[in-house]
Amino acid sequence: MTTAAEQPCYTLINIPSDAEPPTELQLKTDLEKGDVRTKTEALKKVIHMILNGEKMPSLLMTIIRFVMPLQDHTIKKLLLIFWEIVPKTGPDGKMLHEFILVCDAYRKDLQHPNEFIRGSTLRFLCKLKESELLEPLMPSIRTCLEHRHSYVRRNAVLAIFTIYKNFDSLIPDGPELIHNFLEQEQDASCKRNAFMMLIHADQERALDYLSTCIDQLHTFGDILQLVIVELVYKVCHANPNERARFIRCIYNLLNSSSPAVRYEAAGTLVTLSSAPTAIKAAASCYIELIVKESDNNVKLIVLDRLIALKDNPQHERVLQDLVMDILRVLSTPDLEVRKKTLNLALDLVSSRNVEELVLVLKKEVIKTNDITEHEDTDKYRQLLVRTLHSCSIKFPDMAGAVIPVLMEFLSDQNELAAADVLVFVREAIQRFEQLKHVILEKLLEVFPSIKSVKIHRAALWILGEYCTTAEDIQALMHEIRHSLGDIPIVESEMKKAAGEIKDEDEFTPTQQKLLTAEGTYATQSALTSTVKKSSEEKRPPLRGFLMDGDFFVGASLATTLTKLAIRYGELVHNDKKHNSFNAECMLIMATIIHLGKSGLATKPITDDDLDRIALCLKVLSDRTPTVNDIFSRECRHSLSTMLAAIHQEEKENQKTVIEKKTVSVQPDDPISFMQLVNKTEHGTTEDLFELSLLQAVGTQQKKDAADPQASKLQKVNQLTGFSDPVYAEAYVHVNQYDIVLDVLIVNQTSDTLQSVTLELATLGDLKLVEKPSPIILAPHDFANIKANVKVASTENGIIFGNIVYDVSGAASDRNCVVLNDIHIDIMDYIVPAQCSDNEFRQMWAEFEWENKVTVNTSITDLGTYMGHLLKSTNMKSLTPEKALSGECGFMAANLYARSIFGEDVLANLSIEKMIHLGEDAPVQGHIRIRAKSQGMALSMGDKVNMCQKNPPK
Repeated sequence: MTTAAEQPCYTLINIPSDAEPPTELQLKTDLEKGDVRTKTEALKKVIHMILNGEKMPSLLMTIIRFVMPLQDHTIKKLLLIFWEIVPKTGPDGKMLHEFILVCDAYRKDLQHPNEFIRGSTLRFLCKLKESELLEPLMPSIRTCLEHRHSYVRRNAVLAIFTIYKNFDSLIPDGPELIHNFLEQEQDASCKRNAFMMLIHADQERALDYLSTCIDQLHTFGDILQLVIVELVYKVCHANPNERARFIRCIYNLLNSSSPAVRYEAAGTLVTLSSAPTAIKAAASCYIELIVKESDNNVKLIVLDRLIALKDNPQHERVLQDLVMDILRVLSTPDLEVRKKTLNLALDLVSSRNVEELVLVLKKEVIKTNDITEHEDTDKYRQLLVRTLHSCSIKFPDMAGAVIPVLMEFLSDQNELAAADVLVFVREAIQRFEQLKHVILEKLLEVFPSIKSVKIHRAALWILGEYCTTAEDIQALMHEIRHSLGDIPIVESEMKKAAGEIKDEDEFTPTQQKLLTAEGTYATQSALTSTVKKSSEEKRPPLRGFLMDGDFFVGASLATTLTKLAIRYGELVHNDKKHNSFNAECMLIMATIIHLGKSGLATKPITDDDLDRIALCLKVLSDRTPTVNDIFSRECRHSLSTMLAAIHQEEKENQKTVIEKKTVSVQPDDPISFMQLVNKTEHGTTEDLFELSLLQAVGTQQKKDAADPQASKLQKVNQLTGFSDPVYAEAYVHVNQYDIVLDVLIVNQTSDTLQSVTLELATLGDLKLVEKPSPIILAPHDFANIKANVKVASTENGIIFGNIVYDVSGAASDRNCVVLNDIHIDIMDYIVPAQCSDNEFRQMWAEFEWENKVTVNTSITDLGTYMGHLLKSTNMKSLTPEKALSGECGFMAANLYARSIFGEDVLANLSIEKMIHLGEDAPVQGHIRIRAKSQGMALSMGDKVNMCQKNPPK
């Protein structure tokens, strides 16, 4: 039995849930005797009831007699829907005789003077699947091709197309008719429909027409140009020998006035030809689109196309010549677009164009100094600094030109960019010995103007580590003295405070002239007190930080002074000078401790900072060679080891990328000749138009799915029990932003079930797109119902509901079967991602939702537990492999992932194995999860708990 859901229907109508079903007698009366408005409402109710599965054969003749003759346009539109959904055959499968009258009425409508009625009737004919109804109408449809109005003509072409596709015997000369029509037609939409028919019905005629007007393509409308692009792609795809004939056509369309046509033409050109000129033309077209289009989404999509081109090793060389054009995209204010552009430019930069790239980036850096009102300026500046850093490491010759420009950022209020500059400076001064003097000179120059305490600390460390000559050490010491002000600090501050109290309230006599009631002047004298402005704002930077209670910078200063004193003793072989320098360093440390204990600072010194400064004082007083060696050499050795490890990791990543790009051909691999290859054998014969359509509707199988059927079975959820009158199960298909539920419903009873309705509701950030239509189920029959659910964010969602139905012939109320809940797994939306340590710390500080999960597992190995966790949660470990290797009974790691909606989720793993409990002791510890939204943190916590219950086998 064919269910209502399987019948051909193209029109979706929303049925109000609170509407009461009218009786057949009442509807008949309204249709016979009511006015136009009443008949309209009655006809709508009839349509709703037929969609619900009611047959209503007795109303057919009533509608033909009393409704069809009306000339009201709304009635005519509703009648088109009615004739589309009404059963047209009797129980014997033959056409109902009443439809002879209907057919005659539509023949008259096809000759109606009103173009709307003609056009809508032609559209309706596209949906008819009965050749007996269409045959008498063919002459009228042909005459509509010559109608004066384009709306009628374009629908006539569509009608002929669908009729030829379904019943070519009704109009055997269809392609020839449309070809002749196309040669004479001027309207763009009519030409587009006609050309579309020729593509699918008679490709040779379409190509003949295209050959005659190949030089006039630029004059065509964009809708016709898009169809021409599709035709050229399909022809060249099916028959590669035709490429030379039509490739010029695609080149011409790259200059179209429509951005959509240019985009499609560029994509088609890349698939049809890998010649450098073709790739360059397509890439230039993409760049123009990005620069000129105002929509950021369009810019990102086209940028992705450019990145995909870059990933092909054959095309990379061509794109390298277009780096400067790509940098034009930086004029876009959107941060995401700029980030992708800079990454792309950095991947493409070569020794030929690195100088020009650096010049452009330096100009961009200078521009950001003038723009402060935009909220993303600071982040963009940080991106520029990182890009220049990468350029300088990749091409060391550029470092000398870049560093002076970047040093200006150190005095900036923005910590993000300044911190990145210092990371770059630290690496540059370690790697490039020849730049050391320039860097130190510039750093000492900007040191007094640094405003941020974090940047001050990092700058002190670099200067303390790399000032290796007596002159540099003296210059740094001078800057430190200047930045601290008068010492001892406590005594100086007390004197200043006492001096301010004495001078603060100075009484000065003032005279003021007043006007009396008689109109004469009088003089009034008064003593006024003027208070001097506090001098806190005039404090030197380091002194200001210490007075604000930030003694961590004091501990950093103590370490720097210790290094300087040890190095100064090695350089200057004069005990008097050496002791004097040592004494000054120790005095500064002692005065910082005194200030921390005095109570003058906003906050007292912490025990950690106090211990650090006291340790430095002891090192300077004892002067043991081992400790001196740790301070003067081991610190720098640790830095060089860390930089070497980072460099090695980058090289390995680069090697992996190169290996992926390299097309390796084994000596015994078969050679593919295009002319001799089967369509199914050659990899490039996939139809991109078909692929994009499959991706859009979510039916494309993932390439890594080894067994599609097995993966499908894993996603089938049983919704009801086997003993329920209605059995239901759902296959959950997750697309990127929506979920398709394919529900199988089986009638397990011997009764006919009417108005079987799947009622669904959602919990979480899910939204039901449309209500599934009711169906009728015969005894032991089954049907599939599809429902779409939109997903807005990464949260654990639940879909629940029930199936309600009526039993045919029973007088009881509606029956209801409650369904099991369907839990939506957030792992379908989580992908592993990469970020730097600084970004991780920044996000960790910003994110307010934390979920602490206790480790509760039977796994006994730390590495196995972490591997299982990463696999189950789709997170990526940011902690290097070397740091996690070894057996110490403890493991700490940072994990990071991102959802397809752009939501970040962070996790900190701290686990240990109690060795004293034996070899079989389970892993213990905690996992702290942080996210911006509560739902994300809770959902990820639930996933971690679930994965702990299912250890790997």
